[in-house]
Amino acid sequence: MKRSRLSNDEWECILSKKHEIKFFNNEVFKGYIGQIDILDVSVPQIWNFNGEDIVVCQKGYKWISILPSDEYYCITAMMNEENKILLWYIDMIAGQGIDKDSIPYFNDLYLDLVVYPDGNIVEDDRDELEEAFKLGDITLEQFKLANDTCMKLRKGLLSDINTFTTFTYECMNMLR
Repeated sequence: MKRSRLSNDEWECILSKKHEIKFFNNEVFKGYIGQIDILDVSVPQIWNFNGEDIVVCQKGYKWISILPSDEYYCITAMMNEENKILLWYIDMIAGQGIDKDSIPYFNDLYLDLVVYPDGNIVEDDRDELEEAFKLGDITLEQFKLANDTCMKLRKGLLSDINTFTTFTYECMNMLR
C-alpha cells in the first residue's frame, strides 16, 4: 500500500512549488486542507480519461487536497491558473496520520474516482485494488472499505455536482 502526503512529494515532475496545509474544525469541514501552487514542472502531466486528454500538472496550476478527519477518502481538486476545476481525483484510503515533519499523509487503497466538472464520475484502478486483494497486500476489510467508501461518495457528496463544487471552493477559501 502506497503512502501519499498532502505535500505531493511523490510528483517528481514538479520542480518548484509552494504549499500550505492547515487543520480546520468548523461547520463546513473537519480535517486537513492543503494547497499546492505549482511554480515549475519538468514536463506537463497529461492524463487521458474516457478518450479525453486533460493537463493536470503544469506551471501556474494549483491543487487543493481535502482530507476529512473521520472518513476514508482524500479529494484532490486540480485547477488551472484561473482556479477553474479541471477534475477531482479522489483516493479511497485505509487510514491517515501525520509524519514526523508535520505533513499529513494517507495510506492509498488503490481504488480512485475521477470526477469531471459536468458531474461525470469514472472509477479508476479497480484492477489494482482487486490485484492487491488477490495477492494479500490488503485484507478483506480493506477491500470492503474501499468499495463501501466509493459507494458512499457516489450516493452522498458526489450526488450533486453543484454542491460538491461549492464545497470544494469553500474549502479552498478557508486557506485564505
